[in-house]
Amino acid sequence: MGKTGNRVECWDVVVAGTGLAGLYTALMLAKTGRSILLLAKTSADESNTNQAQAGIAASVSSHDSPRLHMEDTMLAGAGLCDPMAVTSLVEAGPQGIDSLVDLGVEFDQTEDGPALTQEGAHSRRRVLHAGDATGYVIRRALMANLSKWENITLRDYTNVVSLIKDDQGCCGLACVDQQGPIVYYSSAVVLASGGGCQIYKQTTNPDVATGDGIAIGYRAGVAVRDMEFIQFHPTVLCLADVPRFLISEAARGEGALLYSSDHRRFMPDYHPLAELAPRDVVARAIVQEMERTGAKHVWLDFNNVSGDIAKRFPTIVQKCREYGIDLLKDPVPVAPAAHYFIGGIVTDQQGRTSLPGLYACGEATCTGIHGANRLASNSLLEALVIGQRIADIISEQKPVEIREIPWDWNFEQEKDWHDVRSQLQQIMWENVGLKRDKSGLEQALSAIQSLDCQLPQGLYQNRKTMETVNMLLVARLVAKGALLRQESRGVHYRTDYPAPSDHQLGHWVLSLDGHGFYPVEEGEPHV
Repeated sequence: MGKTGNRVECWDVVVAGTGLAGLYTALMLAKTGRSILLLAKTSADESNTNQAQAGIAASVSSHDSPRLHMEDTMLAGAGLCDPMAVTSLVEAGPQGIDSLVDLGVEFDQTEDGPALTQEGAHSRRRVLHAGDATGYVIRRALMANLSKWENITLRDYTNVVSLIKDDQGCCGLACVDQQGPIVYYSSAVVLASGGGCQIYKQTTNPDVATGDGIAIGYRAGVAVRDMEFIQFHPTVLCLADVPRFLISEAARGEGALLYSSDHRRFMPDYHPLAELAPRDVVARAIVQEMERTGAKHVWLDFNNVSGDIAKRFPTIVQKCREYGIDLLKDPVPVAPAAHYFIGGIVTDQQGRTSLPGLYACGEATCTGIHGANRLASNSLLEALVIGQRIADIISEQKPVEIREIPWDWNFEQEKDWHDVRSQLQQIMWENVGLKRDKSGLEQALSAIQSLDCQLPQGLYQNRKTMETVNMLLVARLVAKGALLRQESRGVHYRTDYPAPSDHQLGHWVLSLDGHGFYPVEEGEPHV
């Protein structure tokens, strides 16, 4: 093991992550006047927020209500949503939208107010959007606001490798930037580092989505929950040798239809809501049709979409055109891909974890809002609402003396990560994907253990190596949760347990101390 000296800095609050969750939390914290350090693993522009095409859900229409939004969220969540968490989210939704507008986010408008679209499992048109690049537009507005606050410092290309803690809780982060190792001590740390769908061979996520925050929290003794629930987006551009590109669910909300390779519209056979069924239903239906016909994809046809397709979906139209597909004439080849982490670090509704001084929000967390299947476009809203609450809690606390404890860097010797990462992604795609069974899950866990031997858990200076170590840990937690849950529920489907089970109506919680099952009637586990 190699050792190195420390560079040390002290900040009131350190926020890791520059998606919506991290940016919004930092901006809300800025009002307290405290010194805030905002960290980006690579470029500050890279995050899952940019992949959020469709929009953000909130009951802002006179034809809608928080009650209806709650009911849709609970129904999609397949029995595992926390009713209090969902209620508080949907009631805060309209105020959250107002906050984004105040920050300069320009949603599409009609003569009657915000333009709203409908997505799968929503009973109303309640999704606000900015063309088909809503996440990008929101991030752009939030980034523009950072420069207004002298107490926010943004540093990119800074990889967080470990939490620093003492007997009182979390007191900082150990990181590696372009100059080498550096320690940031602070009175509060916020993990807003996103999900980890890069553990799969096929994903809509950017390269940076490697589950770092989840792995870092777990290694520090923080519990994770519902790791088996990975949402696969049904409609992702599927062309040979072409990066996977999301075809927004809003397209189906506006009338696009799915057809099998033998030209049969199939979704009415699978669910009364057809193309607007919950995402897990649509994704599995597509896979079943692909297996029935032997095709590698199905077709998404835009012919039934009313209005100006090029104006409503400019990003999708342009991207398809780059690959020789004229969306105005041609159907799009699509297939499911890993899209969103529903499980993650356990927090309460104020973003607090079981480790004092450590907060978390966004896709790295499990708040109980999404249950077993996230309702489309609730993720941005969750990041917004929890981020505000974290800022409120920290602002109410008196500034505490920042604790500096001895930190000795011990780096493992660098190893080749390329083959390990690609093997892991293939293993997860084949054995822990849309369809699972005991044999495949046990094979996955055994294979991950073998890969662990090639790339042991530890600290590495190289970002890609450290990411791969985190991916191995996160993948093991996903496979372990999937093996423990002996039923099918929401996005988790076991061919050997194809139906839901009342005995499994609860949450599997994993920690360094082991695992435990918490039935929903006993309430959410304490953090």
